[in-house]
Amino acid sequence: MEYIYAALLLDAAGKEISEKSLAEVVKAAGLQVDEAMAKSVATSLKEVNIKEVIKNAQSVQMAAPAAATGGKPEAKKEAPAEEKVSEEQAAGGLASLFG
Repeated sequence: MEYIYAALLLDAAGKEISEKSLAEVVKAAGLQVDEAMAKSVATSLKEVNIKEVIKNAQSVQMAAPAAATGGKPEAKKEAPAEEKVSEEQAAGGLASLFG
């Protein structure tokens, strides 16, 4: 996860997301650098516009609740009332398990 955070920081700063820059950010955070992970994340994000991905994720997240309810507010449902059982009743119920 720290490599994704590092990539987000680099993108927000307008810096290039490379293996080296990811490793530097992770190291600056005081974490152990995994070169393979840095390379993997840098390669995976090479052609990705992070700002566009975040923008699309936010719009999908906002549209999902409205679509699920058909655009209408959902009625609140009350939880069924729980039965209160005394300790004696509970103990008696357990005793019946053992004869």
